Amino acid sequence: MELPTLASGFWMLICFCVSVNGYPNGRVREACMSMIPCHGSSPQPSPVHNIAVNWTEFKPGDTIEVHLSGPDFEGFFIQARDAEHLDSPAVGSFILADRKHSQLLTCGRTKNSAVSHTSKAKKSDVKVYWIAPGNAPKHVQFLATVVKKYKTYWVKIPGPVVSQPNAPFPTTPLYVTSEAISTSHSASYLTKPFNASGCGITKFCVRNPSNCDPGSASCLFLSFQLQKSSVLIEMSGASEGYLAFALSYDQWMGDDDAYLCINEDHHVTVSTAYLKGRRPPVLDSENALEDVSWRLADGVLQCSFRRSIHLAVSKERFNLDTSYYIFLADGEAGEGGPIYKHRRQPLITNGMYNVTGIPQDIGGSRSPRLIKAHGALMFVAWITAVSIGVIVARFFKPVWSHSFLFGKEMWFQVHRMLMLTTVTLTSISFVLPFIYRGGWSKQAGFHPYLGCTVMALTIFQLLMAGFRPSLHAPRRQLFNWFHWSTGTTARMLAVVTMFLGMDLPALDLPDPWDTYTMIAFVAWHVGIDVLLEIHSYCLIRKAELIEDDRVQILQSLTSAEAEGHLFKQIVLTIYVCGNIVFLIAFLAAVYQI
Repeated sequence: MELPTLASGFWMLICFCVSVNGYPNGRVREACMSMIPCHGSSPQPSPVHNIAVNWTEFKPGDTIEVHLSGPDFEGFFIQARDAEHLDSPAVGSFILADRKHSQLLTCGRTKNSAVSHTSKAKKSDVKVYWIAPGNAPKHVQFLATVVKKYKTYWVKIPGPVVSQPNAPFPTTPLYVTSEAISTSHSASYLTKPFNASGCGITKFCVRNPSNCDPGSASCLFLSFQLQKSSVLIEMSGASEGYLAFALSYDQWMGDDDAYLCINEDHHVTVSTAYLKGRRPPVLDSENALEDVSWRLADGVLQCSFRRSIHLAVSKERFNLDTSYYIFLADGEAGEGGPIYKHRRQPLITNGMYNVTGIPQDIGGSRSPRLIKAHGALMFVAWITAVSIGVIVARFFKPVWSHSFLFGKEMWFQVHRMLMLTTVTLTSISFVLPFIYRGGWSKQAGFHPYLGCTVMALTIFQLLMAGFRPSLHAPRRQLFNWFHWSTGTTARMLAVVTMFLGMDLPALDLPDPWDTYTMIAFVAWHVGIDVLLEIHSYCLIRKAELIEDDRVQILQSLTSAEAEGHLFKQIVLTIYVCGNIVFLIAFLAAVYQI
């Protein structure tokens, strides 16, 4: 039973592991203004690459050769800008000298106003030609961003300034350094770990599990503390990979304000990001964070930073004095910094909260309520109702043959009631994931396909029972065979479906506890079934021996039946209690996630 779960998990891992690799194909239009790669780290301070031109004077329409050279690099981004206003849009257009390693991009309204790489292939020099526009400013400066590797890059390396003839000398300095352009803040090391003191009093805290200690690797912790016009944010969790939280207007990933702490070879990078749909986060080059610090110790990653409540210049950073759903997630990070999809469903608060409002100490859920209800109803239906109903129908006909309920034999009424309960609960549970997803889930592996099969067999079993032939009808034997085979197939597929569903990200019960507990339940049910089969066989053999001896036949048969009935009733009581224990265990696990 465990193999399908492992296989499904393996394929899900392959399908879901999506890394953030920046712009390996050079299409960096999102960085047109800042010229900063969205790699989530700070630029290098001292440029090691050089920009050269063949002329320092130009007139509108002239062509100037621009040459970028230096140690091997993977990516580059070249623009020309007004030397007196370097924050202004790109000026002029470019012509390529080598189409294999470079390509033209359009930044703003000017076509071919920038040049970038076509691949991550290493290169040591790039040559392009710049064409001066008719409305060119008096002084133009060439700037280049160079990426040596994912986390090693230089931003806006200043190149030569070219000027129009007789242009007056500017009053502001033309050459700037990459240090002056850098918008990142240096990070310091936390000298001591932070804790949960003040949660609900001076801090707004989100914890999972509830009331856990942020000094533990098993505790996912996030806190917000109001400090005048800014908020001190602390985040803690397991040190492998990354920690992240996001502010959202709904409980769906997308269009959210996100913050990440990424462990890169025992060094932590703190970045802001923006989530667009269910795609990897777009790391923001302008962090807007202050007092960044971090700590790695005892398997725990802790990072803290401060952010202003309002950021008027950033549309992708939300104001912190508004109510949001809070997402809290962790995941793996690859070598060099790329992050992968979180291995578990993010923790999501059950309501919208204002983190600068009244301090609270809350938790959240890793599973949506509809998915929780789906799992809980399926457990009730297929662990309790079906299992008990099958045992009653198979072994308790002779025990309750003279007991009646609402005019029918008791065993039949109990069996029918439990089976109708199963059909009802399964039908309700079946539609909940479709309501939650708004359609078919393409990320749930074989689980939805098997679930649909179980639902179809359940409805077929109900319809077949509605047309059950009378006891002595010629087709009764055929009905009995179809009724048994359909029910048995549905039960087996339901167990497999539950095995697969328990480890899906939307539910994700504790592993390997869920697998072992489900195996224990299957063993429990099969064991009771085998025990009752052996007992029935022994009763039949005992009755045959008594009949052969023909001594006190009636008295002995009556005594044997009484003993058999008592044994079965004791076993049924134990079985029902055991099933309820398993059911409570699974429902408690669903409630706690």
